[in-house]
Amino acid sequence: MKKLGYTLSLILLSGVIAAGCGNDRKEENEDMPSSQAVKIDAEEAKKMMDDEEVIIVDVRTEEEFSDAHIDKALLLTLDQIESKASSVIPDKEATYLLYCRSGNRSSQAAGMLVEMGYTEVYDFGGILDWPYGTVSGRN
Repeated sequence: MKKLGYTLSLILLSGVIAAGCGNDRKEENEDMPSSQAVKIDAEEAKKMMDDEEVIIVDVRTEEEFSDAHIDKALLLTLDQIESKASSVIPDKEATYLLYCRSGNRSSQAAGMLVEMGYTEVYDFGGILDWPYGTVSGRN
């Protein structure tokens, strides 16, 4: 009975050690591309726009963009991601903030960009939830 308890204790201890070693690997993997885009809210996106060098990407249609868009945003419609991303947003290591009307298209576009090798992709949803003002016309 003592041997069984000792063996079970060793197995449990080994599991705890293995679990602890496997979870703290973020520092080792920081230079590896993320496997998915990061979902953030409008407030966090605005803070990043104010504090960091970011590129804002609107993935809506040209008409929607002309009606209203976030100041300094680039237009790269969802249907152009695969064909034009490399020319419109060539730096795969830059920080990109994506939005659309409600969050559906930006989520799709963010996933596509990550699959294409972009490493800093943030999806902040839709312009409908953007309380910080917009501009109209084309850039």
